Amino acid sequence: MFEPPYPPYDPKDKSGYETVVKRWPVILTGIIDTIYRIDHHLGVSLETSDATSEDVTKGQEKIAEGKGIIEKIGKLKYEMARDRPLEPIPDDGEAFIDVYNAELKRLEQDKNHTWFTAPWLFAECYLYRLLRSYFCQTTHWCTFDPFSFQKEETFRSSGKAIYQLAKMMHELQVDKQELIGDSEKLGVLFKEMIQMCLWGNATDLSLLTHLSHDDIAHLQTVGKEAQQARKEFILKDDQDNVWSHLTSLQDNDVTVDFVLDNAGFELFTDFVFADFLVTYTPHVSRVVFHPKLIPWFVSDVTPADFSSTIPNLLSDTFFPPPKPVGGTETPGVDEVKALPPSRPEEHEYLRNMVTRWQSYIDSGVFSLSVPLDTPLGAPNSKADFWTSSRPYWDLKEKAPLVFNGLSKSGLVIFKGDLNYRKLTGDIKWPVSTPFETAIDNCTGPLAGSFPILSLRTNKADVVVGISQEIADKLDVAGEKWRVNGKYALVSFVPRT
Repeated sequence: MFEPPYPPYDPKDKSGYETVVKRWPVILTGIIDTIYRIDHHLGVSLETSDATSEDVTKGQEKIAEGKGIIEKIGKLKYEMARDRPLEPIPDDGEAFIDVYNAELKRLEQDKNHTWFTAPWLFAECYLYRLLRSYFCQTTHWCTFDPFSFQKEETFRSSGKAIYQLAKMMHELQVDKQELIGDSEKLGVLFKEMIQMCLWGNATDLSLLTHLSHDDIAHLQTVGKEAQQARKEFILKDDQDNVWSHLTSLQDNDVTVDFVLDNAGFELFTDFVFADFLVTYTPHVSRVVFHPKLIPWFVSDVTPADFSSTIPNLLSDTFFPPPKPVGGTETPGVDEVKALPPSRPEEHEYLRNMVTRWQSYIDSGVFSLSVPLDTPLGAPNSKADFWTSSRPYWDLKEKAPLVFNGLSKSGLVIFKGDLNYRKLTGDIKWPVSTPFETAIDNCTGPLAGSFPILSLRTNKADVVVGISQEIADKLDVAGEKWRVNGKYALVSFVPRT
C-alpha cells in the first residue's frame, strides 16, 4: 500500500473544520427540506385527488420511506456535530462498500475515524456514499437525486451568461473558415476558451450555499475584459503549453476526455469548450465526457444531468423572464410561460449551437463514457472509480479499464477542485512541489501516462506548482487564496 510522503488535510485544519461544522450541516438540512416538501405535496395530493387505492398505497409507502430517510439524515447531523465515529456503510448492493469500510477500520486503528479526525477527502467522499445508501435501500426513492432541484434552479439562473456565450460562438461560426486556417488566432481563442471553462467552475453548489442568484451571475461573467482581469488570479498558468501540445498532435483521429465536475452552467461551458475543439480547430475529432454514477458533492454531473442539459437549453421556457422594471411583480406571472431573457436572435444563436451539439451526440462525436440512460447507482466499470474514496494515484491498479481508455486520449481534462484534490491526494504538499511530482508520487503513476490538464479554482487547501514566494505574499496579505475560489490553477503534464 502506498504511503503518502505528507499527512492528509483534515478538520484540524481550519477550512476542513469549517466544512464539517458549517457546510455539511447546511447540505444535509437542504436534503431534509427537499424530502419533507415532496412528502407534504404527495400527502396533500393523495387527499385531494381521485387516486386509485393502489396509488394511495404506493404514495403512503413513499411518504413513509421519505420519513425514514429524514430520520437517518437527522441522526447523521447529530452525530457529526458531536464528533461521533463514522458508521460502516450498509451492504446496499452498490459500489465500494468494502473499500470504504476497510478504510474505516484502518482509520479506527489509528483513532482517526470520527468526523473531526478523519482525513477530509475521505470523509467527504464517504458522506456522499453514505447518503446514497439511505436512498438506494428504498423502493420509491432509489433513483432520486436529492440535489436535482437545486442543480436545475441554479442552471436556470445562468441565462445571461449562457446567451452571451451563445452569441460568442455564433460570431465564431461566421468566421469559421478563416479561423481554421489561422493557428495564431485559434491559439488566442483557445486561451479564452480555457479561461471560460476554468471560471465556469465558480458555480459549485456544495460550496456556494449562501449565495443569491445575482452573486452566482456575477461569478459567471464571461466577457473578454473579465477574463483578462481574472488572468492575474491564475497562479499556475500552463495555457501555452496545452495549446502547443494540441497543435503537435499528428494523429487525424484525436479524442479529448473531460472528467466532469459540476452540472448546469459549468457543464454548459464544458460543452462550449468541446464544441470549439471539434468544430473550430483541426486538432480534435471527438470528445468523451465522464460523469458520476451517484449524486456526488451536490452538483456533480450524473448521466441524467448530462441527458437533460440539451433539452433544457432548447426549451423556450427553461430560463425565467427578466424581472419587471421597478421591481414590481406582474399579477399572474406564475401562470405565464417564461420567455428567454434575451433578444430573439440570441435565443436563435443558442438553439443553433445546441442543435449542433445534439447532432454530435447522435453521431458519436460527443459521447458519455456510459450509456445516456444509466440509472443512479447502476454499476459500470467505466465510471465507478470516480465515486470511490481513492486518490487518482490508484487509477491504473484499481480501474484499469478507465486507465487504458484514458491512455489513448490526446488530452484528459480534469475539471474542478475535487478532481484536483484526488489527483494530488489532498495531502500537505509544499506549494513549490511540481504538479507532475504530486500526481506521480506513487506505485501507479499518472504523470506521463496520458496528457493531463487540470482546470481548478481553489476551494480546498492543497496547492502545488507555485512558488513559495507567491504563497507567502498571499498569506501575508490575509488572502484566503487556497479556499475562496478567487484564485485558480491551470496545470498541464504532457505524455511521456
